[in-house]
Amino acid sequence: MGEGSEVKRRFGLRFFPLLDTLRNYSVEKAIGDARAALNVALLDFPQSMAYALIAGLPVQIGIFGSALSTITGPIMASSRFIMLGPSNATAVMLLSAFLTLNYSPEQAVLALPLLLLLVGVFMILGAFLRVASMVQYVSRTVITGYITAAAFLIIVNQLKTVLGLHVARAGTFAESLYNLVRGLPEIHWEAFLVGALTVSIFIPLKRFAKGLPTVAVTLVLVSGLTAWLRHLGVEVEMLKPISASNWPLSIPHFNWNDFYGLSNAALAVAFLSLLESSSISKTLAAKAGDQVDLNQQMLSMGMANFACAFGSGMAVSGSLTRSVLNFDSRARTPISSVMSGVLLILGLFLLGRFVGYVPKPALASVVIMVGISLINMKNITMMVRTTKSDAAVFFVTLIGGMLLPLDTAIYLGATASIVLFMRKAARPDLKEIAFDDKGGLVEASQQTERPEIAIVHVEGDLFFASSDLFLEQMRHLVGHPNQRAIILRMRNAHHLDATVAITLKELIAFAKTKHCAILVSGAHTEVERIFQQSGLMEVLGEEQFFRFDANNINMSTRNALKRAQSLTGVESADITIFASDKKD
Repeated sequence: MGEGSEVKRRFGLRFFPLLDTLRNYSVEKAIGDARAALNVALLDFPQSMAYALIAGLPVQIGIFGSALSTITGPIMASSRFIMLGPSNATAVMLLSAFLTLNYSPEQAVLALPLLLLLVGVFMILGAFLRVASMVQYVSRTVITGYITAAAFLIIVNQLKTVLGLHVARAGTFAESLYNLVRGLPEIHWEAFLVGALTVSIFIPLKRFAKGLPTVAVTLVLVSGLTAWLRHLGVEVEMLKPISASNWPLSIPHFNWNDFYGLSNAALAVAFLSLLESSSISKTLAAKAGDQVDLNQQMLSMGMANFACAFGSGMAVSGSLTRSVLNFDSRARTPISSVMSGVLLILGLFLLGRFVGYVPKPALASVVIMVGISLINMKNITMMVRTTKSDAAVFFVTLIGGMLLPLDTAIYLGATASIVLFMRKAARPDLKEIAFDDKGGLVEASQQTERPEIAIVHVEGDLFFASSDLFLEQMRHLVGHPNQRAIILRMRNAHHLDATVAITLKELIAFAKTKHCAILVSGAHTEVERIFQQSGLMEVLGEEQFFRFDANNINMSTRNALKRAQSLTGVESADITIFASDKKD
């Protein structure tokens, strides 16, 4: 107990925070967690096989990794919604790393435990050094560029399985595409037929049967059709059955000749996992009004990768699709993750042998559809159109990911992001101004009670590096039960970008759940351009947006106050506009 308190005091980390959940656990919470766990497990079983296929590993490694991480991860976790396990991002990073090192599939399986051990070491060390705060200097544009490049690599690598081709493996998209095109004359049309059937089933199910586990249902239906086609002479490669009773332990074997290459790959996986999980956990925490400690989450991922290193798993991170499903299924506590892992293990014992009936082209086709879904045109459009800096970082990461190994691409994107940050680095200076008892405006520090309407000056550079601080400060203000309207005075806010646009969108959505209106005043041309190009204006509403008037510098704020009064029903006597020589 004393040691745990000392660790918390010195490093800000907690050992076994899940114990706090268990002390206050109830039957009602268990029912909610069980419902969410079942929904996630139905998605997780086939999805984990797909991620293993993406990484070029046996499909059972994906399931082993997902089961281990969902059970061990919550023990140290900060977020109650994050589901750890294999993800597209980490799977394709493993693929790129092993291909760059020129490993055969058999060599990759042997090297994987050491790589995972190194990932765990990097993440746990990073948690104790509290490096998670560094992710605020890497914009979401880097993640978007990386995910887009990864999607193309996923698609081209799985196309060879769908087409029944046996072509040389390559570590980059450009080289993989070249090898695929060269092999096209040798298409195996029976494999292509099964792949086409899979897509023709998957797309309608995805569109019209959203309540069903689409991937699982698709694979079951295609497996049945393939069994019928086999009687007609159609033969395709099948997956190997999985036996849970033969779940092996794995011991990391040190190979000093490849240690540098594996260390570099492990560092890239750890860095990418931190970026990915940070983005997911902050988004879900903002929706739920929770707090999340990224260093604690990093410790959780490190321990989960340790478990996978010795349990024949693969690299794990926060999974976007499963975490969102867990959130949407109204999980109450991190116990939902543990329940999901237990269900996965039960599924292995009950369904493992039936995996042998799944055609490889069918699973590869599903993976391609998942890869296509990763190309988020709305986000890409926002990144490219919002600022030149966002566009530059996106294209540096994307083109780097197309031509170079993905670990190099993620470093290129992060470096570009940090360099651009250094050019315009600043922290936003937020000063809250609110009504006093006489209806005038004073700084919040001069009053004791929170009013219903407040004004917040946003000063300085407001971009991706300061968006987390801005969101954190604003969420405290929005979350107060008396707060009904907040006016953001943005006359002196500069360098807004796509990350800030997303942050403001999340803030507005959170404020709506608290029945608090968000208004903007003093908006100059740069602010208005960002709001228009990012689509944020539609989210906020033109009636809540008040432009700066150089002829009357107080007019926009006065009009915003009148609008706030009409929204809240607060009728103040005299309104005094707070101003200084630095503000509008």
